[in-house]
Amino acid sequence: MSELVKQPNLIKKATEELDRVIGKERWVEEKDLENLPYIDAIMKETMRKHPVVAMLPPRLALEDCNVAGYDIYKGTIVFVNTWSMGRDPTLWDAPDEFRPERFLGKAIDVKGQSFEFLPFGSGRRMCPGYSLGLKVIRSCLANMLHGFNWKLPENMKTEDLDMEEVYGLITPRKFPLLAIVEPRLPIHLY
Repeated sequence: MSELVKQPNLIKKATEELDRVIGKERWVEEKDLENLPYIDAIMKETMRKHPVVAMLPPRLALEDCNVAGYDIYKGTIVFVNTWSMGRDPTLWDAPDEFRPERFLGKAIDVKGQSFEFLPFGSGRRMCPGYSLGLKVIRSCLANMLHGFNWKLPENMKTEDLDMEEVYGLITPRKFPLLAIVEPRLPIHLY
C-alpha cells in the first residue's frame, strides 16, 4: 500500500478497473480475481520489489554444474537471492521504480518457471502454500483498494514516506505506513 499511496495515479487505475469489473455495489469475491489483471500486476510488482524473504531457503547442488559462468560443485549449499534478482537491471527495466505495468501482457508467472521472478521458490521445494497465498494477497489488495480511498495525511508529502527496508532473512519496511483511509463501499458487519 505504501508504494501505491506514493503514486495516487496507480490507485486510480486500480479502482477504475475494480469499478468497471465489480461495480460499486459489492465487495470483490474470489471468482472476480481472474478478471483483474491490474490488481495481479500490482501484486507481482510488490513481490518483485519487496520480497517477503531476501533469500530462498538453502538448496544443495546434486551434481557439478556451471551457472552464469560460475562452477557449482556437487554438495555446495546454494542460496538464491530474490531481493537482488528483483532489482537486477539486466532483468528489469528501471528496477528501483514501482511500475506494475511491467507485468501487464507478459507471461511472467509466480509459479517458479520465470526464473527472473521467484517469490515462492521453484520446483518440488517451492512454497506449498503459494496458491492460497496468492488468493489471499489478491483478495485483500483488491478489497482494500475497492472498499477504501487511500491517501497520505495532509501534512505529509510522498517524499516523506520512507521506503527503506531493514535487510536480513526477511525484508520488513523500516517504518509503518501512515495513510488516511475513507470507506468507498458500505461496510456490513455480519
